[in-house]
Amino acid sequence: MFNLRNEVKGFLNHCEFNKKLDVKTIKAYSIDLEQFCEFSSGEFNKERLVNYIAQLHQKYKPKTAKRKIACLKAFAGFLVYEDIIDENPFAKIKTSFKEPLILPKTIPLAIIQKILACAYSERENPCYAKYRKKEILRDIAILELLFATGARVSEICTLKSNSVDLMNRTIKIFGKGSRERIIQIENPDVLKALYEYYLAFKGDIENKRLFFINRLHNRLSEQSVRFMIKKYVDRIGHNGHITPHMFRHSFATLLLEEEVDIRYIQRLLGHSSITTTEIYTHVSLAKQKEILATRHPRNRIRVDEG
Repeated sequence: MFNLRNEVKGFLNHCEFNKKLDVKTIKAYSIDLEQFCEFSSGEFNKERLVNYIAQLHQKYKPKTAKRKIACLKAFAGFLVYEDIIDENPFAKIKTSFKEPLILPKTIPLAIIQKILACAYSERENPCYAKYRKKEILRDIAILELLFATGARVSEICTLKSNSVDLMNRTIKIFGKGSRERIIQIENPDVLKALYEYYLAFKGDIENKRLFFINRLHNRLSEQSVRFMIKKYVDRIGHNGHITPHMFRHSFATLLLEEEVDIRYIQRLLGHSSITTTEIYTHVSLAKQKEILATRHPRNRIRVDEG
């Protein structure tokens, strides 16, 4: 007899142990499927799904609704593959809809420069205690790495000690779906910042086998990085809201403006599909429009029609 909650458990186990999906992805699937279970009263059929999808569009933004529908589709595919149901109900449900284009928010290069300069100047303050000086070295290393690699904050915080090879100047990053990518660090200032941080935290790094360590000698949290960035943003007197992920957006957009091939940027970001990376071409085109509107030499030419 079909038991929806039991089948959900089977699907989540399949995602964890067979597909080796990221912990965060499995958690999101669990939440999404629990919401459907509560709505559907244990049934998994076309009628329930159509009504639920309609409710999703009413309650959530398009991107969130699309993600939750994708979860249900994956679950349905699993049920068919395991011969738990005979027919995929999504085969007769139209789920395509147009998402509004939301351009990624970037940080102006001048603001990134000010944030870095502020952190480096903090390092020179003679009044700070020993551990505070060590924290500043960690701040600098994280800021430099976020901008140098375009890595997600979660990828930075979960870096293993053996994933950072300062001798060969490479960082091995494990992204979504446990996809691995290796990024070279070629800027000498970034390398120096990472090396100085490593020397300051060497004992904890080797003991915990993690690269970024907090005050309690454990893994540095993503929230700690957010607070750290806000601290420097406040100190430079910038009014805008800046997040770690905006460094990733800025990394991609600025490379695109330097005419780096989008396929290279895709690999650097760890995107499985070029479609995901192409969002940055829209940002670049917006920048191009601004340049042509404000800086084109034709704007300085005045023609006397008289």
